[in-house]
Amino acid sequence: MSLETLQNIWILLIAVLWMGYFILEGFDFGVGTLLHVVAKNDAERRTVITTLGPVWDGNEVWLLVAGGATFAAFPEWYATLFSGFYLALLLILVALIVRGVAFEFRSKRSSASWRKRWDIAITVSSLVPALLWGVAFANIVQGVPMSPNPAGGSLYDGNLFTLLNPYGLLGGLVTLSLFMTHGAVFLALKTDGEIRVRSNKVAGQIGLVAAVLAVAFGLWTQFAHSNNSAVSLVFLVVAVVSWVAVLAMNRIGREGWAFVFSAVTMVGVVAFLFACLFPNVMPDSSVPMDASLTIRNASSTEYTLTVMTWVAVILTPIVLLYQSWTYWVFRKRLTPSQIPNPEQGSLDLPHEVNA
Repeated sequence: MSLETLQNIWILLIAVLWMGYFILEGFDFGVGTLLHVVAKNDAERRTVITTLGPVWDGNEVWLLVAGGATFAAFPEWYATLFSGFYLALLLILVALIVRGVAFEFRSKRSSASWRKRWDIAITVSSLVPALLWGVAFANIVQGVPMSPNPAGGSLYDGNLFTLLNPYGLLGGLVTLSLFMTHGAVFLALKTDGEIRVRSNKVAGQIGLVAAVLAVAFGLWTQFAHSNNSAVSLVFLVVAVVSWVAVLAMNRIGREGWAFVFSAVTMVGVVAFLFACLFPNVMPDSSVPMDASLTIRNASSTEYTLTVMTWVAVILTPIVLLYQSWTYWVFRKRLTPSQIPNPEQGSLDLPHEVNA
């Protein structure tokens, strides 16, 4: 295959990895953010956390692979992105670390105050990346001020507050509200009783807010920042129609279909953003736009991309089969009565519960 074909393949594969991340980690963040909304006591919070126990760490693999693929396939993009967005990405990384620690440490003691503190940590550390990923993607699509790097590539001419512009913050609110709705739909699918009822109600309420925010952000992006308006419009319509289906299925209590359409919406959102961006990967918003990074000037060599393609062809199906099997094994609904009570000497270990 030619270098140009390989570059096109790898920007598509990176988009697919982000789709997987938004689908899987999206409901993960949403559940964590809603922990104190849908669960009113410790038993219910243990139940909510247990729905994530078998899968949360596997969901984060998609982020690691997306970052690794970006580093290997488009090193100039990776270097500019991770150096320019350093503080924002550091905040996300710290939140992910705290979140993982909170899941594990919450069950180590039966003290109510101990669990309460870690529950707050789960909520905050889920909310922060759900918001900041939207801010980051919005700024990538909009473009950021850059200048040519004498050593090659481009340099970001801004700071954290440069990213906190109205468009970027709107993007953050969109991902936050979408993930919260996605998480509520997941909880309605995975639980029974009062948690299921509350989750269904919350999904409908936040889903409407997400719809308004997403339409505003989508139209702004479509008319102001799309490089491929016809293609991006198709994906925008797919995302909007799918979200309407989410709200309709949630309203009639068809949680399985609501989750499917919510996942389709995540695919549509990521596809929309990448369609608007292509062939850029890091547009320069300054004038003249002479420091923009594209898939052509930011990619690795033909040999590197060829080797990576063969590795992806072999390993990707294995990862997909394993994760599908995990979700199948832990597919049953949960209720508080099924979760061990730490007050009676059994600490909640969500990663060991198979129910």
